[in-house]
Amino acid sequence: MHIVVSSKVKDKDGVWGTVVSGSPHLFSSPAQVVVQAESGQQILVPTDMLVQQPDRSYYLPLRLAELEHSGSEHSVHQDKSRVVPVLMEELEVQKRPVETGKVRMTKVVHERETIVDEPLWHDNVAVTRVPMQRVVDGPVPVREEHGTTIISVVEEVLVVEKRWMLREEIHIRKQRIETHQPQRITLRSEEVQVERVPHADEDK
Repeated sequence: MHIVVSSKVKDKDGVWGTVVSGSPHLFSSPAQVVVQAESGQQILVPTDMLVQQPDRSYYLPLRLAELEHSGSEHSVHQDKSRVVPVLMEELEVQKRPVETGKVRMTKVVHERETIVDEPLWHDNVAVTRVPMQRVVDGPVPVREEHGTTIISVVEEVLVVEKRWMLREEIHIRKQRIETHQPQRITLRSEEVQVERVPHADEDK
């Protein structure tokens, strides 16, 4: 992999470095490049360890400081030693939502008829006139007897002396009658129908 000079390199700690042409003691090759850290230290980095990023920079899955000591030894004993990085893979698990299908819900309204038969009440009034030829001392107030309203009707009559004569009584009795008027009433209820919509991948 050919890496151009001035390319940016970031290690696993987020420390940035820049690919340089190197010094007389350090030189680049197809197998390794010289990366100058922010501290100014130049470090040999194997090219097969660098992972190119979308922005044309490179990611180093190690710390530049880990390669710094190995790089200095390599500059002194260039003909006797070789830097062999030790890598460890780390598992990164990510989750993302995947659409597996769709559900269409349809509401259906059902109608049904029912019979409503509630009792209805109405009052009938029966009026009865009861003749009463009886002398009373004065007007007689309205009274209730056994559910019957009694209204007394009086008049003055001429006698040796005036007295109240009870002519008649009007008896009013209330009678409650129960009747039924069946009516047909329409009631509505709702039902939800669920229909599965096939996913686009299932049609293939």
